[in-house]
Amino acid sequence: MNAAPTISIVIITYNRPADMLDLARNIATLDEAEKLESIIIVNNRSTESYAELEAFIASQPHLPFKYYVAPENLGVSRGRNDALQRSNADVLVFLDDDALFSNADALVQIRTIFSESEGTRPMGIASFKVYYYATGELQQTAFPHKQFEARKHLHRFDTAYFVGCAHAIRRTVFEKTGLYPVNFFYGMEEYDLSYRTLDAGFSIGYDDRVVIRHKESPGGRLTNRDKLRGMWVNKSKVAWKYLPKKYFYSTAFMWSLEYLKKSEWDFSGWLRGWRGVVRVPREERRVTIGGPAMEYLRRVGARLWY
Repeated sequence: MNAAPTISIVIITYNRPADMLDLARNIATLDEAEKLESIIIVNNRSTESYAELEAFIASQPHLPFKYYVAPENLGVSRGRNDALQRSNADVLVFLDDDALFSNADALVQIRTIFSESEGTRPMGIASFKVYYYATGELQQTAFPHKQFEARKHLHRFDTAYFVGCAHAIRRTVFEKTGLYPVNFFYGMEEYDLSYRTLDAGFSIGYDDRVVIRHKESPGGRLTNRDKLRGMWVNKSKVAWKYLPKKYFYSTAFMWSLEYLKKSEWDFSGWLRGWRGVVRVPREERRVTIGGPAMEYLRRVGARLWY
């Protein structure tokens, strides 16, 4: 991109009207917010009223809000796919509805990040620095590398995946890779898109010039057994589709142990999870990433076994 990239912000919201209102107000205070191509808010068929948000949007005619109610709960992947097709921006910034920008110049920094990253492997996706809103601690679960202690003080680095709560994606990534996988209702869709992004010749980066405050509790959101089992099966799908087969087997096994531990030894759910995993080779086509992408993963210290 020769000119400064245009930006859209995308938020998928469900039953958090107060948080979503806070985020809309937060976006309105950002430097150069009026230059945004759009601020797309997808109400994922929430059961709570968003009347205050709608009133706030109506009071900000100078900002390009686009608010609409989905016909059903689309889930994360389908919701994002639907939203990004409503934008023509060069860069799409995806935020959880309980997140806030911490630095007023965040949009300026995002333009800089994507303007300066041209090269043989230009940055396709950027993850940002995320702190817990309540405590001010750096959120490890929103840090895009498993080597947290070794890398948490770095300002920027290449990595293997991005984290969903706060990230930005270059539009040309979607043009080359396609959209988010629609058979991932919850969990691990970021890994699926990450591997396709790397295979398409882009890099994925972490950059602390954009700072986010996340209202998620330091104890984490409660992960019910269905969601945990879905994450196990989805991570196994990703390993089967994109990585050498040994990583599929190790991922399926290690995540089965994780399920038992976090579900408090729910053996019936564990068996249902294994039934989902054993169907993966029959239902998912292997599209293994190429040598350059595997070399990139090893260079950035990716954890591939699980």
